[in-house]
Amino acid sequence: MKNVTKVMGLALLMALLALPAFAGGGRDTGTAGDVIKIGVFEPMTGANAAGGAMEVEGIRLANELFPTVEVAGKTYKVELSIADNKSDKVEAANAVQRLIDLDKVRVILGSWGSSFAIAGGEVARDARIPVIGLSCTNQLVTLGNDYYFRVCFIDPFQGTVMANYAFSDLKAKTAVIVQEISNDYSVGLAKSFSDNFKSLTGNPNAVLATVNYNTGDQDFSAQLTTIRSLNPDVIFAPGNYTESALVIQQARGLGIATPFIGGDTWETPEFIDVGRESVEGAVFSTFFASEVAASPVAESFLKEYRARYNKEPAAVTALGYDGYLVALDAIKRAGSIEPQAIRDAIAKTAGFVGAAGTVTLDENGDATKSAFLKSVKNGQFSFQTIVNP
Repeated sequence: MKNVTKVMGLALLMALLALPAFAGGGRDTGTAGDVIKIGVFEPMTGANAAGGAMEVEGIRLANELFPTVEVAGKTYKVELSIADNKSDKVEAANAVQRLIDLDKVRVILGSWGSSFAIAGGEVARDARIPVIGLSCTNQLVTLGNDYYFRVCFIDPFQGTVMANYAFSDLKAKTAVIVQEISNDYSVGLAKSFSDNFKSLTGNPNAVLATVNYNTGDQDFSAQLTTIRSLNPDVIFAPGNYTESALVIQQARGLGIATPFIGGDTWETPEFIDVGRESVEGAVFSTFFASEVAASPVAESFLKEYRARYNKEPAAVTALGYDGYLVALDAIKRAGSIEPQAIRDAIAKTAGFVGAAGTVTLDENGDATKSAFLKSVKNGQFSFQTIVNP
C-alpha cells in the first residue's frame, strides 16, 4: 500500500510538472525573458480619476481574457504596469518616464485626458516607445508624434457631429460655448464645434460668446449670468464631467432652460451623480453603445464585462479593451518584442475588429470611427443614434 501511494504521488508530481507554463491564468514562470510588459498611464487619482478607472477596467478585462501572446513561436506572459498620472500634466510625463525606465515596457496604453496624453507622448516619442491612446481625442496627441496612435475618433469629427446636431436637430441658430480653458481637450473640441456651427449657419457671429473656467472651479455664476443675458439657442460645454455637471446644475438654478450638449467626457456615472435631475436631457457624443454592438468581439466583451461587474460598460471601457487587443495584434504581427518593430506594426493596423468598432489607422495614427449620440434619460445614459464619418 505504501508503494502504491508513492507511485501515485510520483505520478501526480509528474503531471503537475507537465502543465503548460501559462496554465492557471498565466502565472509567471519566473523567467524574465518569458514576460512582456505593457505600460498603462492613467489618472487613477485626482479630478479625472473616474475616467482613468473606466479605461483601466477595459484593459484589465482584456488582459484577463488574453494573458499571453505568441511571438515568433514563443509564448510570453503579458503583464500590465499601471502608473498613476494623478490628473496632472507633469505627473503624466513622469509616469511615462517611470514605465520606460523602471518597468521596461514595450508599448504603452493611455491616457484619459488629452492634456495628459500630449505630455506623456513627448516622453514616449523621445524614448521611441509606441503608445496607443484610448479616448484622447485632441488632434495634437498624434500630430507630429510618430510613436502615438489611438483607437478613438478625433475632435474635428466630434465637433462636426455636435455642430450638426445643434443645427439640424435642435434648429439652433445661435450658440454659447463654455470651455475648460486649462484642458486641451475642451479647448480643441470647442474650436471644432465653433468653426462648424458658424459654417452651418452661414453666420460668422453665430457663436455669441465663449466663456471660460478652470479645472476644479465650482462657482460658475459669472459665466452663467453672461449666458443668460445672451439667450442662445444651445450651449455647448465640452469639459470634465464634474465641472460640466455643476455648470448645468447652476444654470438650471438660474432659470436657464437652454439645451446643453457636450462631448465624450460626460459619459461617467459622476456626471449624473453630481448633476442629478438638472442633467436630464443633456446630449453628448461618445464612442460606443452596448445597444447596437453587433460584432462577435463586441458581444464577447459585453458578456464578460456584464458577468464581472453586473452593469453596462462605459464607452471608454470598450476602448481600453480594444487598445490592449490592438497592442497584442501588433506584437504578433511584428514577430518581435522590440518597441520599434511593435511601433511599425501598430502603424499598419487596418480592419482590426474591436469591441467599439473596426480600427484602421491613417497616416497620422488616428482611427476613423463612427460617433454615438447619447442623452440622459430617467437618470441613465440612453442611446440615440449613430453618426458615421
